[in-house]
Amino acid sequence: MPSRPFLRALLVGGLVALAALLALLAWREFTAGPEPAPARFDPGAFVRSRPKLDAPYVVTDYEVVDAMLAMAEVRPDDHVVDLGSGDGRILIAAARSHGARGLGVDIDPARIREAEQNARAAGVAHRVQFRRQDLFETPLAEADVVTLYLTPEVNLRLRPRILAEMRPGARVVSHDFDMGDWRPDQRQRIGSATIYLWVVPARLAGRWTLTVDGRRHVLDLSQAYQELRGTIAAGGRSVRVEQGQVAGERVRFVADLPGGRRVFEGRVQGESIEPLAPDAGWRAVRAG
Repeated sequence: MPSRPFLRALLVGGLVALAALLALLAWREFTAGPEPAPARFDPGAFVRSRPKLDAPYVVTDYEVVDAMLAMAEVRPDDHVVDLGSGDGRILIAAARSHGARGLGVDIDPARIREAEQNARAAGVAHRVQFRRQDLFETPLAEADVVTLYLTPEVNLRLRPRILAEMRPGARVVSHDFDMGDWRPDQRQRIGSATIYLWVVPARLAGRWTLTVDGRRHVLDLSQAYQELRGTIAAGGRSVRVEQGQVAGERVRFVADLPGGRRVFEGRVQGESIEPLAPDAGWRAVRAG
């Protein structure tokens, strides 16, 4: 039978060995590097932000949607482009209630997936398309109607492209935000929301040859959106263009010509302005 001194020595030795083992483990943990990342691990996935949006995503009430489409007089043969289409409700309503076709663009892929699902559920997926795209890179020339719910700043950035690319008579309707000094052709209050409508004016600035009752005159026009100003060189003097207005392809102005005060009402057709009345006795052609 072992003596007490022997057992005591054995116990002390075991404790010393255990302490040494614990110290070794602690040293290895302290000096070890970070655990290597598993294969296919992408640290950037944890910090990658969502797409940067040009405007915050805020849904438009269905009452406002209906009013926007009614104000724009959307027709079955119209091509509607919704810039910042969100869940697709404006374009889906244009297809379902008005028979239109169109394109919705949004930078957020989650919104595109949601809009596509909503279009399928509404039974109009064959009439509308949703595309992940920068709204500033979206072509506008084929649009009959453009719908917006963006911000004042984005509207102003879009304004030059709308005026340059969209055909005269095309319509733009915006929820809550205007276009700066381009005054709207219509404005309507719907609950707490305001909607605005613009009809894209024909581009008339420049020099024209105006023929009135067989006499040719030089017509110089300047334009600020729907408003026309200018002069007519007639009878050796310069006559001021008055009350000049453009509404889509329609043009109207008044001038005191040598033969008397005259009202000109016409329609832009390519590089000419043709009078609305066939026997009006005048016509204007853009000067080369």
